[in-house]
Amino acid sequence: MELLRDRADAGARLTWLLSPLVVQGDATSAVVLGLPRGGVPIGAAIARGLGLPLDVVVVRKLGAPGNPEYGFGAIGEGGIRVLDAQAMTILGITDEVVARIEAREREELERRLASYREVRPKVPLAGRTAIVVDDGIATGGTARAAALVARAAGAGRVIVAAGVAAPESLHALMEDGSADLALAALIPNQLLAVGQWYMNFSQTPEREVLRILGEAAAEE
Repeated sequence: MELLRDRADAGARLTWLLSPLVVQGDATSAVVLGLPRGGVPIGAAIARGLGLPLDVVVVRKLGAPGNPEYGFGAIGEGGIRVLDAQAMTILGITDEVVARIEAREREELERRLASYREVRPKVPLAGRTAIVVDDGIATGGTARAAALVARAAGAGRVIVAAGVAAPESLHALMEDGSADLALAALIPNQLLAVGQWYMNFSQTPEREVLRILGEAAAEE
């Protein structure tokens, strides 16, 4: 399977996939929500291509002690929390450990959210289609939390879109009702690491996220 060149390439491919699913140019019908940080430049490309407003939805992975990249859940704005009971059992994670890790990640979530809202006021989602965008979906925990944030904000329909995603994770997002539709530019049979499916997977700096959001707000 071919690789994505970079996040701009992912954004272009997802724009093509999403174009028949929304009313292009109608800012009242749909909103693109990028997951900081890597999902924001992809979301910006989609928003430009479809003529839709761009905003963010802030979530944080709950990573295992000693191995933070191994997620056993995720949290989102407004008190949203998603836990993977099977992963917690395998890792032996107790409720006390969850509470400690969540408190730390919740603090970082609120810090980032306050920073983003200084440059980009929240776009109302009530009755609209929320297009939740990330650069990759492995286990699906953060995508699920983001979709639930959008639902809690009143989105009438939730579409999750990623540059690359595991097929079972896309299916699970739709099966449990987190998303009405979940799609990706690349859907490999085996997804060990998101970055392996990008030629260029350099980190998106925080200042770049703030610049993109500031430009999105200025264009309205």
